[in-house]
Order: sequence, then C-alpha cells, then structure tokens
Amino acid sequence: MITAFNLAGFLSAHAMWCVSDGEIFTPIFGYTTEAGERRMERLVTESLETAVAMGKDKLTLNEHDANDAVLLYDARIPLNDERFDAIIVEIRSYFSPGSEAVMAIPYRPKGSSDPFRVYKPKLVQWANCEDFDVNAAVQSFFEGVDGHEKGAAVWNEALDQSI
Repeated sequence: MITAFNLAGFLSAHAMWCVSDGEIFTPIFGYTTEAGERRMERLVTESLETAVAMGKDKLTLNEHDANDAVLLYDARIPLNDERFDAIIVEIRSYFSPGSEAVMAIPYRPKGSSDPFRVYKPKLVQWANCEDFDVNAAVQSFFEGVDGHEKGAAVWNEALDQSI
C-alpha cells in the first residue's frame, strides 16, 4: 500500500490543481505498471455516476495488470454538521488482494469572494490492510503530493487545517 498511497498523493495533488480554478473535475483512474511507470486515464462519460462506476470496475478488474491503482472523483461529504466538496480517492495494491483504502480530501471551491481551500485529508476506509503501517502509508501519500510540483504548490498555498 505504500507505493499505492504515493500514487494516490501525486494524483490528489493533480486533482487539487484542477479544481483550484473552479474547473469541473473529471474522474481519474491511475495506475503503476510492472516497470513502475505511472499512467493516468480521464474517465469521460455522459455522467459522473457512469464514470465512477467505470472506474470502480477498473479497480476490480485490474485490466492493465497494474501493481497499484487509484480512482479519484468529486463528491460531497458530511463533516462537522456541514457538507463539503471532496475528492474521493479509492486506493488498491494488487500485491495484497482484498486490501482497500479510501481517503476523502475536503476542499472549498473558489468563490467570488472566497479563496480556494484544501482541508486535511481523511482516511475513511482501511480494510484488510493489517500487514501495512497506516502512518507509513499516509507519509507516502504526502510524499506523492509533494512530487507533483504544480499541484503541491496549489495545495500548500490553499491548505487550511481547521477541518
């Protein structure tokens, strides 16, 4: 899960870069090949629901024979009696079948008078991951964020750790 979380962090930084200017986020499926190359596919369909379903199928089927894969999509989540926009990140490491993690990265879109904000990521699922160190995985996630130059700059400038 360590390398999967690194990929998740990198693509999450990319996602925050995309939404920072108010762009509608197109779901992304990303994976690493046997050779360690990162690949990314935008899931363009007629609806968000169809794109997310397609991405979930890709996670399940592993049609690229990937080492790790992540699916990112936009959603709304409840936090502190409010609802927030968030990038949902579903994470898989195929070396450990059945291991699944999900993170939610709440954000506030840029408004006419409100600046774009990125809030602390939330680990919302850590299933069948007993063989992994959650702290090492989260550290790897943030190393992945830092690995995306433009996304990390946007993330760090917009970071609000109040939520």
